[in-house]
Amino acid sequence: MKNTNYPAVKLKHGCAKRVKAGSPWVFSNEIDMTAETKNILPGTLVCLYDSNESFIGVGSFNPHSLISFRKMASDPQTEINAAFFAKKFRTCLDLRNALVNSPFYRLVHSEGDGLPGLIIDRFDDIVACQLNTAGTDALKQEIVDALDEVLHPSCIVLRAESSARALEGLDPLYEVAKGTLPDVVSVRENGIYFFADLKEGQKTGWFYDQRENRSFVGRLAPNKRCIDFYTYAGGFALHMGIGHAKEIIGVDRSESALALAQKAAEKNELTDKCSWIKDNAFDVLENMNKDKEKFGIVVCDPPAFAKVKKDIAAGLRGYRKMARLAAGLVEKNGILALGSCSHHVKPDAFFTECMRGLTEAGKTGRVVLQAGAGPDHPIHPHLPETAYLKMIVCQID
Repeated sequence: MKNTNYPAVKLKHGCAKRVKAGSPWVFSNEIDMTAETKNILPGTLVCLYDSNESFIGVGSFNPHSLISFRKMASDPQTEINAAFFAKKFRTCLDLRNALVNSPFYRLVHSEGDGLPGLIIDRFDDIVACQLNTAGTDALKQEIVDALDEVLHPSCIVLRAESSARALEGLDPLYEVAKGTLPDVVSVRENGIYFFADLKEGQKTGWFYDQRENRSFVGRLAPNKRCIDFYTYAGGFALHMGIGHAKEIIGVDRSESALALAQKAAEKNELTDKCSWIKDNAFDVLENMNKDKEKFGIVVCDPPAFAKVKKDIAAGLRGYRKMARLAAGLVEKNGILALGSCSHHVKPDAFFTECMRGLTEAGKTGRVVLQAGAGPDHPIHPHLPETAYLKMIVCQID
């Protein structure tokens, strides 16, 4: 049965196997790009058919993007509207409320929740949305209306400055679609107070993906001197502070991020333990190694070193150097925690380079944790890209 509400797009002969097996993506070289198909406006909802006219799915289409089709539904009669999003959001909400015991979490994790190109983070009654594709951009109002129906938030902010939008032919986006957005938004994580800047902070303003990993590292902190490189708004640092560390240093090159970390330290009554260094992490790592400084816990959770495929080799060298320098700061029987959010870097490659870094530092030890993002960041079984986060925690001899 055909859906005549949306234009039809056909695959080339022999190109249906992967999408029929479950992948939500179809690449431009798999599409039968007729003159009519090429003229479809980016972000248009279409029905995808195999070369033999069999229906495959409903989704968004962008003839100018490498990922041309992003599947959203398998039923040919599906209408992608506010009601569709509301139903999806309710399913996401039920799962998050079962997984996280406070209203601070990733509500929608793009393809992992069957909503390609859409990321929504919840900050109690404020929600921040990333619209990363032409499809989500075209459905902006339907998404806002559905969020309003399901959550009744006081504020909805739409943000996306990512390279993904540029690849889709889109300009950066910032819009307060409902209410008034405060300059600083409160965040609760594992019983700790934090603060986020949803206007100018990175991504949506906070990184919920490390929630469980921050808690794990924090439990290892009693009586230790700790340092958190790339601390941003103090995530790992304050978890170690609440974990009874005797001293915490946070390092970041962003003055505004460190101001949020300091504000959070004050809120959690940790200012006497915390100090902040505004500088480049690698410079501080180099200088502290020269000064033979030692810490009970060293955390390095940097931004992506490999944002595109051509940067993978350089990114891996960066992770190895980071591991080598960070390992040099760890005292005997201390803890080293290393993170990567580069989805182009595979977990085994990240692990290998981190271990090479330890070897170059003349260190040995044992891995006590290999982890990814928290459960509010579900992984699509056919898209390893959705399992982007890698975290390795070692005890160093």
